[in-house]
Amino acid sequence: MHILIIKLGSIGDIIHTLPSLAALRAVLPDGEISWVVEERSAEILRGNALIDNLIEVDTKSLRSGKVIEEILLGVTKQIKELRQYSFDISIDFQGLWKSAAIGKLSGAKRRFGFDKDGLREASSRVLLTDQIAVSSGIHVIRKNLALAAGALGVEIPDTDLEFPIATSAEYIAEADAIVAATEYTGPGSGGDGTRMSEGSPLPTRGLSEKGGFAVLNPAGGWVTKLWHAEKYGELADRIWEEHAMPSLLVTGPNESDLAERAAARSHSGKLTLAEPSLKGFYEIAKRAEVYVGGDTGPTHIAVAAGAPIVGIFGPTEWWRNGSPRSEDICVERDDIDCRVDCHRRSCSNWICMDISVETVLEAVGRRLARTHR
Repeated sequence: MHILIIKLGSIGDIIHTLPSLAALRAVLPDGEISWVVEERSAEILRGNALIDNLIEVDTKSLRSGKVIEEILLGVTKQIKELRQYSFDISIDFQGLWKSAAIGKLSGAKRRFGFDKDGLREASSRVLLTDQIAVSSGIHVIRKNLALAAGALGVEIPDTDLEFPIATSAEYIAEADAIVAATEYTGPGSGGDGTRMSEGSPLPTRGLSEKGGFAVLNPAGGWVTKLWHAEKYGELADRIWEEHAMPSLLVTGPNESDLAERAAARSHSGKLTLAEPSLKGFYEIAKRAEVYVGGDTGPTHIAVAAGAPIVGIFGPTEWWRNGSPRSEDICVERDDIDCRVDCHRRSCSNWICMDISVETVLEAVGRRLARTHR
């Protein structure tokens, strides 16, 4: 059987679909699995041994609101590679018009997707041959697993989740270099607020006596998801005071302002800034004693890496997007009445992320205690 997985992006969405990839491969060890993904989100999937064919497309110009004829025409020009394969089924984990159009153009004999209540763009169901009803109010990972199970007509357990991500010696070396610099506080180390990046001259001093470090991520796709960057700098100082652990603050391209604001508020000399690659960050997260961040791609990568998580959530729901592990902790405000089904990207009453450093520090302590217990 030849299966086409359709999950175009974002990074977090792809991470949430990886357990379904692992489950499909377990059920069909001799099957052929292809995955179609946006070029800008493809890095996390490259080199994955569970994927026989990674098909990269660019649908940035294919915006919702266009008539279906325009979407079909635009996609047709970009996905000629799809026609090389004879797909038995496609599984649309995205739930959009453009993802449904890709399924249609793939030539798959049967095209599975969520039913009306599970789709992000409900009218796209007209391009599906089969719709799978899934329970509401469940984590998106388990929602995806239910779709995969329904498409194959098999039972797929939603425990012992696997997140297959392929790395290499290059990314391990990148992580080694950044981690080795985490506690060093000399000139140019990053410990005084200087940014560490791939290729920077690196010291050889090791980690603290406790052997651990915290990873902090102040970024997020929406401004309403952001905990104040300055508080991350204060948190790094408090983690050092309370737990004798240095902190590594990671950001991506175009996020230097967040890093600089955090560094300006940290005075302990125990905060290092870094801008690793996605897979370099994955290798770093595998070694972290604790990770603190909001609802953003790196947080989901940290979950996949098995890092102990403290999530700071505001306009989105932890039960849907956060860590599926019961031992991980979410810090969120339950004393306000405007968070249910919010999902606002801008807000005139933005108080859901008004959370104190002490509150997050207490959650970090509880998460560390669970690890060591």
